[in-house]
Amino acid sequence: MCGIYGITAKDEAFIENYITTCSHRGPDGQGIWSDDSVTLGHNLLAITETNTQSQQPWKTPKGNILIYNGEIFNYFELLDKYPNFLPKTTCDTELLAWGLDEHGIDFVQQIDSMHAFAYYVIQDKKIYLSRDHAGIKPLHYAEISEGIVFGSEIKGMLDKVPNARKVDPMALSCFSMSGVNVTRNTFFTNIKKVLAGETLVYNLANNTLTSHNREIIFPHASESVDLEEFRSQMHNTVKMCAIGKRQIGVFLSGGIDSTMVAYELNKVQPPAWTFTNWINPKPKADEDFNSDHMAAGVLAKDNSFNHTTVEITPDIYHAYWQHAAYQIEQPVYSSNLPMYSYMNKFLSERGVVVTMAGDMGDELFGGYPKYYRINKKLNHRQTVELWMQRIKRPMNLPDATIKMGDIVDELMSTVFTANIFNNQDALASYMAMDQIGLCPEEFFNRNDRYGMAYSMEGRFPLATKKFMTYCNNIRTDIKMQGNEYKTKSLPRDAYRGHMSAAVINKEKTGWTAPALFWRKQNMDKKLMETRYNQMFNQQTHNIQGLQQNAKSMIPGMITNVWATKYNMRI
Repeated sequence: MCGIYGITAKDEAFIENYITTCSHRGPDGQGIWSDDSVTLGHNLLAITETNTQSQQPWKTPKGNILIYNGEIFNYFELLDKYPNFLPKTTCDTELLAWGLDEHGIDFVQQIDSMHAFAYYVIQDKKIYLSRDHAGIKPLHYAEISEGIVFGSEIKGMLDKVPNARKVDPMALSCFSMSGVNVTRNTFFTNIKKVLAGETLVYNLANNTLTSHNREIIFPHASESVDLEEFRSQMHNTVKMCAIGKRQIGVFLSGGIDSTMVAYELNKVQPPAWTFTNWINPKPKADEDFNSDHMAAGVLAKDNSFNHTTVEITPDIYHAYWQHAAYQIEQPVYSSNLPMYSYMNKFLSERGVVVTMAGDMGDELFGGYPKYYRINKKLNHRQTVELWMQRIKRPMNLPDATIKMGDIVDELMSTVFTANIFNNQDALASYMAMDQIGLCPEEFFNRNDRYGMAYSMEGRFPLATKKFMTYCNNIRTDIKMQGNEYKTKSLPRDAYRGHMSAAVINKEKTGWTAPALFWRKQNMDKKLMETRYNQMFNQQTHNIQGLQQNAKSMIPGMITNVWATKYNMRI
């Protein structure tokens, strides 16, 4: 896994600084290429090849330039498909470079990958910016006086972009209402995201940026399911994601999604290295913070995993608060960022270079209780409006000028467009919105930032193109034969008799810690309120919504820490 950076100018000093700022993304090498119009840079984390064989920027067979961050999981299938491709390495960058030259940018539709890349066609004076179908790998860009600047992380481009340290009102409003910013805008004014599955093209001849294509896995929801076939699909997607020569570690939460990943990886590369956390001390004896740890222990013992339990204490939590807010590059509606940061550091220190997790399982299999209450007959706009109301207690913003309807309009024209809407089943569409909205901006972004902070690549077997297509062709009524108190009946039924009943029947719990309790121990309420209000430049302590719901204090505080770290202004 790597970092990619570029600017449409001859500016090697800027790209060199960008590479240095994001050196955590690739400790195994770096490279810069430039001509009179473009400068491209790359940090390398070698996974499948040595650093010398994988070095980028990569000159393609036709003399174009590629910088690439990702993995092509159907690499060997494509080798069989194209016998005229004669690789000199086993590096998937070489395959991608050849495919783009031979078949054009639409070769992206043939790869099952997680990726972000820039492909510079020198003769045409065009740069293609592409992001994978699920938005696993990040790619940001901004239009500037020189043309465009782009990169894997935002922190290295801030000083190039006018007004970037001013908080974007659309992003902040979407976040405050829904708990996650899924708009094209980032929280940094004038810096945007390449959307999940999107390919943009920048024409240096006329300084225009246009959308070439967007490939997303939209819901058909029309097929039945065979449980043996489901297990086979699950095994194959894990096997496909297990490519490479570096040690894999699985985040084993004890839930059914990560359990399936660990169980199948153990067949492919035994013994599976698994990691789960336990909370010490718990604030109350009856609070359920360690049931995942106990379930994971049962599974690990039954299957002879190489299992490690990671202790999370208040001291650890507080120590990683600042680092977590900085690396994530945006406010997040979660109190557990320090825990994620520490867990990734722990795995890295024990030799893990590739991680696997069960993220997207809830969104594919119907894991959220709210899914059972959604009217399948809603129209497109009603479904997007309902999605925007996904959290019970949104944050209150003073003097908010952007309303719910404005954000709905924006999302319907960009992210949640009509081609993902299933007219027969609004629930399937809602779940697809979670897949291409919630997952990239919360789960995948979190994993990328905290994994790459310690030079680790994160993979998600449930989010491969093949597996997502398979799952989205299963009718929602088949996926959700349980109820909102017993979700994800399909994977539970598929693995019943193959795993311990204690794991199969375990109720869903979030991977969490008593963050609010610990945080309040470390900081009195008055100070919490003051810091939140400082973020929004208020003169009074008018936080009625927050006082009614203590959970809202945490995202408010994260927003403040992020804003302080990046010297942001409203």
